Amino acid sequence: MTIMTTNALGITFSEPLFSDLNLNIAKGDRIGLVAANGRGKSTLLGCLDGSVTPTTGDVTRAQGTRVATVLQNMPDAAFGHTMYDWVLSALPPEQADYDSWRVDVVLNDLRVPYDFQQKRLEALSGGWQRMAMLARAWITEPDVLLLDEPTNHLDLHHIGLLQDWLMGLPRDLPVVVTSHDRAFLDAVTNRTLFLREEHARVFPLPFSQARAALQASDAADERRFVNDLNKARQLRKQAAKLKNVGINSGSDLLLTKTKQLTDRAGKLEAAARPAYREQTAGDIRLGNSGTHVKALITLDDIPVCAPDGRVLYRTGRKWISPGERVVLLGANGTGKTCLVTLIHAALNGADTDVKYAASIAPGFSDQHLSQLNPDSTPMALLTETCDIGDQRARGLLAGAGITFQMQDVAILRLSGGQKARLSMLLLRLKSPNFYLLDEPTNHLDIEGQEALEAELISNDAASLVVSHDRRFLQNVGNRFWLINGGTLEEIDSPQRFLEQQIATPE
Repeated sequence: MTIMTTNALGITFSEPLFSDLNLNIAKGDRIGLVAANGRGKSTLLGCLDGSVTPTTGDVTRAQGTRVATVLQNMPDAAFGHTMYDWVLSALPPEQADYDSWRVDVVLNDLRVPYDFQQKRLEALSGGWQRMAMLARAWITEPDVLLLDEPTNHLDLHHIGLLQDWLMGLPRDLPVVVTSHDRAFLDAVTNRTLFLREEHARVFPLPFSQARAALQASDAADERRFVNDLNKARQLRKQAAKLKNVGINSGSDLLLTKTKQLTDRAGKLEAAARPAYREQTAGDIRLGNSGTHVKALITLDDIPVCAPDGRVLYRTGRKWISPGERVVLLGANGTGKTCLVTLIHAALNGADTDVKYAASIAPGFSDQHLSQLNPDSTPMALLTETCDIGDQRARGLLAGAGITFQMQDVAILRLSGGQKARLSMLLLRLKSPNFYLLDEPTNHLDIEGQEALEAELISNDAASLVVSHDRRFLQNVGNRFWLINGGTLEEIDSPQRFLEQQIATPE
C-alpha cells in the first residue's frame, strides 16, 4: 500500500538540487537516500514532511498520514530539559498525563539507562542525545519515519543500538534514511534512492548492491551514448558522399536521400544522452613527503591517561613505520582520543615519552576540526598558513568544493562537509608523511570517504586513524591496535571487535 508519492518534484535555490522526482513510498519500504553533500537530501526530507515547499511538483500523502522527522541536530531549546521530560513534551499536554508510560517503553527499547533519562540533555553525549531525538519522534506514532544522518557522531555501540532498534520496528512502517555510513545503509535498508539533479534512480536493493546496479546502468548509458554518436557520425559521412554524387549527377533523389540521412543523424544526436557524471563536491587529495627512517613514531610502554590523570592503559612497545596505516580500536571511553592527543602534543613540542623521527612531517585533524579557526575565512586560512598566492588559493579552494562565494565568509558558516574538505586540503598543502586523524569521515559524504580512502592507500602514507565508520577503517587499515583492558594489543583483523561492539548491549 502506497503511503506517500512525489509527483515531478523539484527544488531550485540558487541552482537546481533535483527535478522531476517521482517516488512511491509504500508500507515496508526502508529507503536509503544517497547523494553528495549539498545535493538536496535534507531538503527532500523537508518536502516529504511538509516543512519545505517544492519549487515544482507536489507530494501526495494518504489521508491522515503522520510523518515524524529526526533532524541532524538537536534544537537549542531542548538542552535545558531532561531527556525524559523533553521526549514526553512531544505528546499533547492532555495526552501526556495518561500516556507517559510510552516514554518509558521507547527509552527502554533504545536501552537508555534510567539515570541518563533523568539528566539534562546538555550533559549527555551526542549519542544519547540522538537516542532522545529518536524517542521523541517515535512516541508520536508516525506512519512514516524520516531520519537525517542518524549515525553522525555515534560510536559503534550506539550505531548497533540504532540498527537493532530500526530492525525491531513494525515491518510495515516506511522509513527513509539519509546516511554516509555504507555499512549502516546495507544493514537497515531494502531500497536505495540515488538523488540526482536530473534522472534520480531508485533500486529495490540495499546500498552496496544498488551501487553496483547503478554503476552497471551508468556504464550501459555511456555505451549507448557512444554508439548513438557513432551511428550519427556514419550517417553524416554517408550523407556527405551522397550529396557530392547528387550534385555532380543532378539527381534530386540522391539529394532527398541526403536530407533524410542528415535528419536521422540530427535526431540521433538530439536524443543521445551522456551517462550521468556526478558533480563532485570537491576533490580530496593528500600527499606524502616521504622519509627513509624505519619508525616514524615509537611508543615504549608509555601510560595513556585520562584528562583527570587516571592511567587508562599502557601501550606496550609499539611503532608506526612509513606506509603503515594503523587503525586504533576500542570501546567508547577507553581512551582512543587520549592517545591521539598525547601523540599530537608530543609532535607539537610537549614533554612526553612519545618518540618520533626527526624527519617526521605530521598532519593532524581531530573530530571537531578544531584546527580550523571558525572566525577566519577559507582564503585567509590558506594564504596565511600555507604561504601561497590568492589566485592559487582560490583555485585550490574551488577544487575542494568551497565555492567562490564561500571563500571569503567565516569558516563557521561553512557546512560540515565543506569544513571537512577544507581540513583535508590544509593537510595536503603541508605535505605530511604521517597523518594523525581522529574521526576524519565525520561530515564527509560517501564520495568523500572513498576519495580519502584511495588517497591514504595510493600515497602509501603512514597514519594513525580513529574511526567509527566500519567500511572506512576496514578499507584503510593495514595494522590494527585494540585497547583491551589496561593494554594496547595488536590484532590481525578488526572484524571480531566490530561484531562485538555492534551486538553487545551496554
